[in-house]
Amino acid sequence: MTHTTINLYPASLKTLDGTKWGYINKKGELVSKPLFDYAMDFQENGLAVVERYNKYGIINERGKYVVKPQFLSISEFSEGRAVVLDYDGYHVINEQGKILTTKPYSFIGSYQDKRALFSLNENNQLLYGYLDLEGNEIIPASFLSASDFLNGQAIIQKDDQTSALLNQSGQVLYTYPYPTVTNLGEGLLSFKESSEFDAKVGVMDTKGTVILSPRYTWIQPFKDRRAIITVAEEYRNPYGLIDTKGNVVIQPIYNDIQLLGETRVALGKAIKEEEPYKGSYYAIADNVGRLLTDFIYTSVLPFEENVASASDSKRTFFINKDGRQATGLPVLKGSGTLAFEGDLIKATINQRVSYYSREGKEIWKQNSVIPLNRHYLVKEKKYNPREDYVVYYPQIEGMTNTTTQRKVNDQLKKMSQEQKIDNDELQDYTYSADFNVEFFKGILLVLKLEAYQYPIGAAHGMPFKNYPHINLKTGKFYQLEDLFKNNQEYIKVLSDIIGNQIKNDPTYSYVFPDAYKGISKDQPFYVSSDALYLYFAPYEIAPYAAGFPTFKIYYKEISDILNKQGEFWRSFH
Repeated sequence: MTHTTINLYPASLKTLDGTKWGYINKKGELVSKPLFDYAMDFQENGLAVVERYNKYGIINERGKYVVKPQFLSISEFSEGRAVVLDYDGYHVINEQGKILTTKPYSFIGSYQDKRALFSLNENNQLLYGYLDLEGNEIIPASFLSASDFLNGQAIIQKDDQTSALLNQSGQVLYTYPYPTVTNLGEGLLSFKESSEFDAKVGVMDTKGTVILSPRYTWIQPFKDRRAIITVAEEYRNPYGLIDTKGNVVIQPIYNDIQLLGETRVALGKAIKEEEPYKGSYYAIADNVGRLLTDFIYTSVLPFEENVASASDSKRTFFINKDGRQATGLPVLKGSGTLAFEGDLIKATINQRVSYYSREGKEIWKQNSVIPLNRHYLVKEKKYNPREDYVVYYPQIEGMTNTTTQRKVNDQLKKMSQEQKIDNDELQDYTYSADFNVEFFKGILLVLKLEAYQYPIGAAHGMPFKNYPHINLKTGKFYQLEDLFKNNQEYIKVLSDIIGNQIKNDPTYSYVFPDAYKGISKDQPFYVSSDALYLYFAPYEIAPYAAGFPTFKIYYKEISDILNKQGEFWRSFH
C-alpha cells in the first residue's frame, strides 16, 4: 500500500441543489467542485469515498473516479482492501476497485493482520470464517461467532459451550470451556461461564489461566494496561478501572469513564443523579484516579499530539495533560470536536465542519447565504440555546413586500420547530434541525426542512421532514390540492398510481403488507421540474429502516388532472 501526504480536505457548500461536498486545499481554496452528496477524508493511500445520488464510489486526489458511485456503502481501506455492499451482499475490493471475492457474503469485516472476518447464511444459521487478502476463504465458515484478528490471533466460538484461540492458519492454539470469550488485548481475554444474558464477566490469559473470577457486567479492551469495568445496578451502570492483574485502580462509582491515552482518563459524574442516562460532566484524572480538574467538561476525546479535544458546552478547545486549556491552539464557540488533519485542524461544531490553521486562523467554513438569483437569497439562521439543541432555519430576503416577507419567515421559523427552551433545564431528548434548497424555478422556492429528535435512552430517534412550497412574489405556501383542477378526484388517481407502484415495483417490497390505504388530502409532497413526489413518515407504511418511503409520479402521467392555468403550476412553468 502506498502512503501519501494528504493535502485535500472535504468541505461542504449550501447550493441550489442542496448541501454539496467538494475538497479544499490547505489554503482553503476549493479545488474540487462541490458535486457530491457527501465526501469523506482522503486516506493514506490517496483515495476517498464519496456519495452521489445515494450511491458510493471512490475518487483519487485528481478527482477521478477509481470506482464510480454504484455501491450502497464502502468501508475505509485497511491493508489495501475495502469492503463494499450492493444488493447482493458484501464484497472485497482492492485499491484499483477490482472485486476480489467470487461471491457475495452476508457480512465482511475490515482487514486486520491480513485476515477479514466473514459470515455466510447456512440453513438459516450464520456461520463465520476468514478471508485472506486475495478474497479467498482461508479459514472456512464453521464457527458460531468469531472476532477480528489481533496480533495474529482470533477468538472463535466452536459450539454452545466451547470457544478457542486460532492463529492465522486456522490452527487451534487453546480451547476454553466457555461460551463467550472476548479479546481484551495485551495478552488478556474476558470470559463468561454461561450464555445467560446477565452472566458476569471475568479475565484470563490466552492459556486459560483465570486472573479475575467473573464479577463484572462488562469489561472493555485494555489500553495502556487499563480496562474499563461496569457493574450494573438497576438502571445504573457504574464504571471503574482495573489493571492487567485484575486489581481495581479506580472504584466503579462513576457514571462514565473514557480512556484518553497518555496515562489519562476522563471520569464522568451524572449531570442529574436520579437520571444518570441523561449524560455526564467529566473531570480529567490520571490512570489511578487522582483528579487533575473538577467535573467541568461535557465531552473529551483521546489525546493526539499531546493534546485532547474537549468541550464545556459553550466552547470547544484543546487541553493538555494537566487537563487545562492548551495555549496557541484554536478556541471555538459551540460544542463539538477538534482534530488534527494534515496541516490543518478540522472542527466539527454544532453539526458544521470548518477548518483552521494550527494558529487558529479560519481557513474554511460552510456558507450561510444561498443566492437564488439576483433578486432573492436564503440566509441561514441558528438557534442553539444548549449543546444538545441546535436548529438551523431559513430566512428569505429580496421579496418586494417586506410585511409579506416577514410573515413568510415567521412561518419558516415555526415550521423548523424552533422552540424556546430553558437553558438550564435538562431535557429528556436531544434535537437538531437543518434545511436545504430542494428546488427553485421561476418564482417557486421549495425548501427541505429536516429535524431529528432523540429521546435519551431510546433505541433510536425520530426524523421529521417537511417541504414548504413558497411563491416568492405573493408569499403563499402551496398545498397539494393547489396543483390540481377543481372537482378532480386527484386523491384517488394518485392513490391508485402509488398502489400500482407498490404492487409491481420490487423497489417497494419493504412496504408492510396491507399497510398502504391510499394518500390523504394533505399528503406530504414536493415538486421538481418534471415530477411530483409523495412520501410517508417512518413506520407509516414501512419499517423505520426504510426511512421516508417516497413515490415519484411524472407530470405526463397525470397531465389531465393538473391545473396548468393555476397559480401553483404557473409559478414554476
